[in-house]
Order: sequence, then structure tokens, then C-alpha cells
Amino acid sequence: MQYIGDMSQPTYRRYVALGDSQTEGMCDGDERTGYRGWADRLACHLAELNPELHYANLAVRGRLAAEIRAEQLAPALAMEPDLVTVVAGMNDMLRPAFDADEVTEDVEAMFAAFTAAGARVATISFPNICQIVPLARPLLPRVVALNARIAEAAARHGVTVFETFQHPVTTDRRLWSPDRLHASTLGHTRIAAGMAHALGLPNGDPGWSEALPELPKPGTLKMTATEALWLGTFLGPWLGRRIRGKSSGDGRSAKRPELLPVLPASQPDAG
Repeated sequence: MQYIGDMSQPTYRRYVALGDSQTEGMCDGDERTGYRGWADRLACHLAELNPELHYANLAVRGRLAAEIRAEQLAPALAMEPDLVTVVAGMNDMLRPAFDADEVTEDVEAMFAAFTAAGARVATISFPNICQIVPLARPLLPRVVALNARIAEAAARHGVTVFETFQHPVTTDRRLWSPDRLHASTLGHTRIAAGMAHALGLPNGDPGWSEALPELPKPGTLKMTATEALWLGTFLGPWLGRRIRGKSSGDGRSAKRPELLPVLPASQPDAG
């Protein structure tokens, strides 16, 4: 498998995305109309450079890194992609028995398999989630540890890392959906632009990390009401599923399990 052109202006024929709910595109759309997400939007950037691009998205919400490796790696390899994105580990970090070394082992195995097959591989570091969800502050060491290990694994295999942790805009709540676990439409748009830039695409936008206009700070009463609503609407049900051993991805399969053309109507929104 070869890139069309050279690495300074890469064009790809087959793009496959692996991952969980973020790559599936949750909260960029809905259950009725379907989810889009950053990977679909990145595919549109790629199709601008090569209208013959075919794209598959094997991501399924709720999947742990080991499950992504077990369920998505082999089908993706069979598609002989020349570009692959692998984003895994967030669901693992939310589990009590998180082990950064075990997660990295699964992620690195995917890096190794795809690069050995000749594909360009890219991944995304995790943002500072305690800035998005203050209650998640105890998880910050996990984020830092996993980011560092994945960066080391990426360096060993020549994998491109789209860095988000160091950019303040990635914790702006306007880039996140009300559940604070998934990106908003604007967030997915920024991620796609940033990934295109990290990959060196001619249509990548270096301005993806620009700060949004400042908003007035909410008063204490409004902040308290907002936190209470989030706790009852999102955190409570999420904890309930964890206690029952359930996952949002139970019984679900990939939304785009086959390589298909990217339709012109799916061009990325401005933002």
C-alpha cells in the first residue's frame, strides 16, 4: 500500500477508523438521524483531496481498548487501509481497575499491526478532563500516564499523535456536549480539523486550536443548578450502568463496517 503523491502532500485511498464512542461520533447528530463525528468529518477532508476515497468506521461506543483490538483490528487489516486512526483508552480510564500498561499494550499492538502492513497511523492524546468535569480531578494522573505511554508507543512505530492536552481550547465547554463525555458538533469539527493538520493535509486547519470568544461567567446559582442537572441527567445513569455491568455499546455494531465512498453531501461544516 502506498500513498498517492508524497508525504508532504499525502492523499489516501482507504481510510479506516477504530475506536469507541468519540470515533463513532456520538453527540454530533442523534439516534434518529445518525451520528457523524470527527472521523466522518476527517473522511470529508480526505475526499476533497481524492474523490475516490473509501472510508469505514468500525468504532462502537463503550468499547475498552482490549475489545477494540479484539473486535476491530482484524476486520480493519482485511480492508488493506493506507490510513488508520486508532483512538482507545478513555473507557478504560473510567474503570476502577485501570492499568495504563495493559491499555498501552493493546493500543501498541494495533499500531504495530497497521504500520507493519504499510498503513499511515494516527491517534489522539486525551485532553485535561478535570477541566471539563471537576469531579474527574482524581483521574488526571491516569490521563497523564496514558498520554505519555501512548506517545512513547507512537514514537516507536512512527504513528502521528494529534496532541490535545496542551491546548486550552480542548477544555472549552462549548466543544463538549451536555454530558461532558463526548464532543459537541463544534468539538468534532475542531478535532477533524486538528487531525487533518496533524496529518499534514493541505486542507488541514492550523487554526483548530484558536480560543473561542470569551463568555460571561455564570453566577453561583446558575452554576449550582447546572451541576445538579448534570449529576442527575448524565452522571447518575452512567454510574447505574457501571454498577449493573452494562455498557452503552451492548448489542451494537459498527455504523459503517464496510469501505464505502464518501458522498460530497457530507462535506465538513465550518467552525
